[in-house]
Amino acid sequence: MKQLASLLTRRDFLACAIAAMGTTALAGCGSASSSTGSSTSTATTSASQDTYTLVKDGQLTIASDLANPPLDYTDTSANEPAGFEVELMQAIGEKLGLTSVYLSPVKFDTIIPTIKQGGTADVGVSNFTITDERKEEIDFTDPYLDSNQGLVTTKAATKTTQDDLDSTDAKVAVQAGTTGESWVQENLPNATCVSLDDPVVALTGVQSGLYDAAVADLPVVKYLVNNSFTDCQVSIEIPTGE
Repeated sequence: MKQLASLLTRRDFLACAIAAMGTTALAGCGSASSSTGSSTSTATTSASQDTYTLVKDGQLTIASDLANPPLDYTDTSANEPAGFEVELMQAIGEKLGLTSVYLSPVKFDTIIPTIKQGGTADVGVSNFTITDERKEEIDFTDPYLDSNQGLVTTKAATKTTQDDLDSTDAKVAVQAGTTGESWVQENLPNATCVSLDDPVVALTGVQSGLYDAAVADLPVVKYLVNNSFTDCQVSIEIPTGE
């Protein structure tokens, strides 16, 4: 067992977004509060003496899908993880005196089962929505971001509203195991919900005309349509309050 005594702080906005094993404690984050309208939350942690075990001594082993730019993704030019959550985990590792190591990307819906099972990764890191069902399986730190969902269509699309897309001839792409998938199943019951590995694949299908729309986390899809999928637009901002 190792002892932990640290302040997990990074500027104004650190309140680690980690789904951690029940036997793992990476210091308890303090209470979060909104700052001047920003969607990120302010958090600090007081020093604590918690015990935790590691898959590999001296290393913080991380499971992620790395498919949610700008939060986490693979920088193809350097072939290495990048994004806010990656930098956050590097900062946490440094604070703990550990080397943060990402495993090869996995599917989003396998991260929580991997952490629950144990033995492969110390923490799972992605833009998880904290739900009661997930709390029954794993432990969460305090949230660091308030988010909604976004529905993306092409700019030239004729079906851009919820009523338009709730039809038997509509196909809506989602990331498997996400709240975006749940929203489509509940709110577009007549459409075909196509579950894919990640939002990038979903938006690629929308841009190519394979799907009528895609639903994923709003910060992610806004980033993607502004930077990569410029023929697409966020047609609906879905106020889920995640």
